[in-house]
Amino acid sequence: MTVHFPFQNSYSALPDSFFARVAPTPVAAPRLIKLNRPLAIQLGLDPDMLETPEGAEILAGKTVPAGADPIAMAYAGHQFGHFVPQLGDGRAILLGEVIDKDGVRRDIQLKGSGPTPFSRRGDGRAALGPVLREYIVSEAMYALGIPTTRSLAAVVTGEHVIRETALPGAVLTRVASSHIRVGTFQFFAVRRDTEAIRRLADHVITRHYPELLKAERPYHALLAAVVARQAELIARWLLVGFIHGVMNTDNTSISGETIDYGPCAFMDSYNPAQVFSSIDEMGRYAYANQPRIGLWNLTRLAECLLPLFGSEQEKAVAEAQDILGAFSDQFSAAYQAGLRRKVGLFTERDGDDALIQDLLDAMARNQADFTLTFRKLGEAAGDEGTDVRAQFMEPAAFDEWAGRWRARIALEPQTAAERQAAMHAINPLFIPRNHRVEAVIQAAVNNDDYAPFEELVKVLAKPYEDQPEYAAYADPPLPDQRVLQTFCGT
Repeated sequence: MTVHFPFQNSYSALPDSFFARVAPTPVAAPRLIKLNRPLAIQLGLDPDMLETPEGAEILAGKTVPAGADPIAMAYAGHQFGHFVPQLGDGRAILLGEVIDKDGVRRDIQLKGSGPTPFSRRGDGRAALGPVLREYIVSEAMYALGIPTTRSLAAVVTGEHVIRETALPGAVLTRVASSHIRVGTFQFFAVRRDTEAIRRLADHVITRHYPELLKAERPYHALLAAVVARQAELIARWLLVGFIHGVMNTDNTSISGETIDYGPCAFMDSYNPAQVFSSIDEMGRYAYANQPRIGLWNLTRLAECLLPLFGSEQEKAVAEAQDILGAFSDQFSAAYQAGLRRKVGLFTERDGDDALIQDLLDAMARNQADFTLTFRKLGEAAGDEGTDVRAQFMEPAAFDEWAGRWRARIALEPQTAAERQAAMHAINPLFIPRNHRVEAVIQAAVNNDDYAPFEELVKVLAKPYEDQPEYAAYADPPLPDQRVLQTFCGT
């Protein structure tokens, strides 16, 4: 019985300076704990074959499938603002690329598959907890409709990894439209390898932005396209209360997908300054800072592309600045439009932005739960009984705002039922709350119990639907359940 991967590998056909060829390191006793069967089918793979022992060996890196061309990709990056000229895949190996059922080229990568030339003295392995976190959160983001890398499988290796203590080892099979990052361009820019930057830019255009192939100035158009996708992506993050936690340039995808779920988290109580990452001591990547950091990262990309803009430095800089100047308006347009939809406004009037900001300010002062406030606002818009007031420490703060809000939605053309349905379609009830994710990880790590993991993944696959039998998954944490810090730890 053979597991077939129809690989078509384009990145490994680029020059050798783009990567290191390296095979995964075999593990002792791989055991499949989760296969994403719908995604396997979408990729043109046989899920039944992947669930066999042979399939588990491939997903753990113990066996390299036919047609694979395993590589660790080279990249650099700014980490918390400090530039590191060589990072690269230190614990991930790209097996190859497949064309999915929609004709989209997808990378299949193993995370935790052993050391590479970029490991910097690390063991190249992953612990079970971070693997489960990435599986849960990336698939939740997909269900929320947010561009993201995805998780095909999680496998335990039968070995332990040493972090602060000995932990079960695991491998995540990650799927992405590519793993090319801002840091990939930086790797060649710091080496002044303009030809490599051009080869990489041409590869990105062909793979992700083929409509630009006939553009008059394709590299200018590439920067503009990446800026637009990042502006839209970060707006979507904020609209569901997501905090990436480690928005380094090496974690900024050129394709516009969310990538690298390390110390990520979803907010419970609304707080623009919220930080969960244990390593973000200065709050650089706090919730409300994400748009500013996104633009900072894009500016680093623009610096890399300047040699492709032309030989006149001042002109190239001015052109790049003009393109980057569009980010703020693009982000604001996407974010404000999303906020209007979240409060049930489907036309635009003067005063709407201020009305919504007043709600956010009241939520922040009253420690209102971000997700439940908007969800229950949908119930209130449908004239159902709702306890949205209960989200506020001082319910009168909501009452004052609600009077103005009801006067405003009365000017909208929708019926109450139509408004509620539209609001429920964009305001999730279920998110991967930190305390739930942590409980799932503890059950798996301590007891080899994956039933809580399976149930959480099942609930999060339908974030916008009422699921009465799983209603408790919508609840915020009790005071003793709060998770105040998240960790990289992969």
